[in-house]
Amino acid sequence: MSDYLPNFQRVDLNRKEINVPEEKFSQKKNSTFQNPQYYKVALSGENESSQKLHNLLSRYLTSQDPKDRSVFRQQLITAYWEFFNSLAPKMSLPSTPNEKRMAMRYGVILPTLFTEEQKAMFASAFVENTYNEPVYYVDEWFRDLGTGTLTLSATDEARPQKKNLTGEEETKRLMQLQAKNSGKLQTSENQLTLKESERAMLEAEVSSRVQQLCEHHPIPGMEPHVYAYTEPQKKLFNDIIDRLRSLSKVDKEIATLLTEFTSAKQINDSLQSKIDAGPAAVEISSTDISTEAGTVRQMAKMTCGRQGNHFPIYTKEYFHCTPRLTGFRENVLEQLKWVESIDPGAFIRTHKNVPNRIVPYVLLLPTYGDSGFCWEPFDRYNRVTSRGRIIVPMYPKNLQIAVLTAVADLRWQTAKEQASFYWMEEGLTGHYYEWFSNQKLKGDVKEYFINDYVLWMTKESEGMQKMDKEVRGIFWRFVPFPQDLKDKLKLRSTIYQELYQKDQNRAMSDGY
Repeated sequence: MSDYLPNFQRVDLNRKEINVPEEKFSQKKNSTFQNPQYYKVALSGENESSQKLHNLLSRYLTSQDPKDRSVFRQQLITAYWEFFNSLAPKMSLPSTPNEKRMAMRYGVILPTLFTEEQKAMFASAFVENTYNEPVYYVDEWFRDLGTGTLTLSATDEARPQKKNLTGEEETKRLMQLQAKNSGKLQTSENQLTLKESERAMLEAEVSSRVQQLCEHHPIPGMEPHVYAYTEPQKKLFNDIIDRLRSLSKVDKEIATLLTEFTSAKQINDSLQSKIDAGPAAVEISSTDISTEAGTVRQMAKMTCGRQGNHFPIYTKEYFHCTPRLTGFRENVLEQLKWVESIDPGAFIRTHKNVPNRIVPYVLLLPTYGDSGFCWEPFDRYNRVTSRGRIIVPMYPKNLQIAVLTAVADLRWQTAKEQASFYWMEEGLTGHYYEWFSNQKLKGDVKEYFINDYVLWMTKESEGMQKMDKEVRGIFWRFVPFPQDLKDKLKLRSTIYQELYQKDQNRAMSDGY
């Protein structure tokens, strides 16, 4: 890990898999939900928003008339998000009570809306993230936003530019420039490391062959004279020359990469010195926190869809998940690892023909939505090595599908951005769009892709043919299974055997 990268941009390119804990639930119970004053502590100090939420919640829970209850329910949704907006800035304060954090994390306003079994389950969920994986509960999200560890989620609204920046604003601007430069810095360092490893391997091979060349056996009875080069030794001459040529080529590449790395490092150091000379601490403004709270509200709506259940407060009336299929961090990590085991390229982003594994930020939202999605495929200031952002609802009907739809959206958006203007012609999106157009289908092409991705991961990976033949071929090539799974599938059906043979043909022609 490179220490010179900003915290929110640090991505360990050497990590190969998701770190999943063995235990999904803690033996040590979180006592917060047992506090008889939970409701009072959670709502206290939030001024008008908490009073409004309290009044509406009381009316909603005690109302017997279905029409009145429906009205109160709708008003309660608006009141909750006002309360949420009031809570958000306090997540970065160490003094904020756990009751407020849990209210934001799980949408739990009133513990009596739990069953006893549900309360025990939530109390057993691990509170802290000890896995070094970028999976966030919403209270942690705003905590890291408030401390500057995370950046705001991108929006379509253009932010006003100020000509005369304050000290903090200038420091933020410099940090954005540093984030933008960090992609080039990290990529050049990664490529430099790979080339240095290649050089070391070639040097070892040359050294080994020279050593073999210098080994001469004495001629019996004619010591100290030794034999001339043997035939195998003579063959080493051309072998050594070829490797020396390769070394020369690699050395030129190292020199170029070293120049790029040095330049990026100097820019980073210059920016860092200016940042260090600025204000000691740069905290995100309350306006930015409020903007992000509004963004999170939009994210929550998107997990539910227009016809979904947008009720934002946890209640046993709507919660129907089992412990292993509730969107706790540990369960989501398990699902992400399963996704990567079937789709090894799920989190791969290629730059200059070098594949980088970059796990996105995952924001867990306490909604009753069924679909996850990608908010942004990468940071707008660093397209190379920054993390994307995907959203996963915590209380879906099927957690696996919620995670799959989020990863599918990420895959589509990443492929589309990397193909740029040619996204309808090249690569994964190009081939899929061509099929979509030829079929004269109506609607959003991305939605079709997401549905096919779910089939690919849940059905086709098991050998059940549920996809269009042409689409299966596109996925086989551009969303490939790991080789061991391909080897198994080719034995299951002639359909997969034909696709496997096409792999062999492409590999022979170097066109894959």
